Amino acid sequence: MNKNTDIVKFIIEGIQDRKGKQISVVDLSAIEGAAANRFIICQGSSNMQVAAIADSIRDKVREECGVKPYNYDGYQNSQWIVIDYGDTFVHVFLPDVRQYYNLEELWSDADINEIPDLD
Repeated sequence: MNKNTDIVKFIIEGIQDRKGKQISVVDLSAIEGAAANRFIICQGSSNMQVAAIADSIRDKVREECGVKPYNYDGYQNSQWIVIDYGDTFVHVFLPDVRQYYNLEELWSDADINEIPDLD
């Protein structure tokens, strides 16, 4: 596996470790002008769970890949936390906020891979 595959695998594990739901991996690599090569989008059912998922992702990727995010934002209200790993952005939403911003629809011309929920 290459570094990019590894980071995606561990981001997904970090999400699943905290029972994050509706994980989408959005491949933006073929889209000119996209902010990143990949978005990973998921949701938690409460502000506390959104923050816990984001913490879990950051911990898992740091432990397994030795990579820290370039930046992250959204912990103030934990409705939408974004974690920037350079070519990969992770978006952790509350369900209604995710629906409002609808990133999957915004990037509907991208290849989107839905990861089944664990339970």
